[in-house]
Amino acid sequence: MSTSSGTSVIFDLDGTLVDSEPNYYEASRDLLAQYTGRAFTWADNEQYVGISSHETLALWKKEYGIEVPVTELLADLDRRYLALARAGTHVYPEMRKLVEQLHDAGVPMAVASGSSRAAIEAILSGTGLDAQLTTLVSAEEVPRGKPAPDVFLAAAELLGASPADCVVFEDAAPGAAAAHAAGMRCVAIPYVAAHADDPAFTESELLFRGGHQEFTARAALETLALG
Repeated sequence: MSTSSGTSVIFDLDGTLVDSEPNYYEASRDLLAQYTGRAFTWADNEQYVGISSHETLALWKKEYGIEVPVTELLADLDRRYLALARAGTHVYPEMRKLVEQLHDAGVPMAVASGSSRAAIEAILSGTGLDAQLTTLVSAEEVPRGKPAPDVFLAAAELLGASPADCVVFEDAAPGAAAAHAAGMRCVAIPYVAAHADDPAFTESELLFRGGHQEFTARAALETLALG
């Protein structure tokens, strides 16, 4: 496989590389049940896809009058989530194939996620993706989460890459918007099918409307002149 000179690739983690949303949903449902007694449905969960855990918890704290500090809530959510993630996290097969092909071709790669660094490291280690993906940025390490571009710009800086030379893979509209704001190309793989018409997705370089059921490594590589 040949590659375009100077191209770097930045992956979102949850919903893009791995199907971790079910684990986050279970962890969030348990946390809200404990602190609020509130029922939390999958439809409720879909509203927060692509928003960092810190920002989501800040919203819940304000909306539901939770008196526990956000930092404490985040630690609690991470504990619940990591227990589930370590028990099993599914890597999308075509994404694993893409990561392996890019790695073999020497394309610089990073993971930029709204999850905590502990969660990112646990998932990459548990799935074996840490063999290829070693440059990481979490939302807790930058001033603003997605849709602000901070996490992607920080990843580009770590890779020594110009934003214009970076391609972002994202499953959520806030992440796609963050990629655009960073001046990067975006491959959009909507996790929630109903969100596919969001302008942040439709303005992307490449949009797989059917999400991961439609996504292939080959199509991504060919369209972006990476293969």
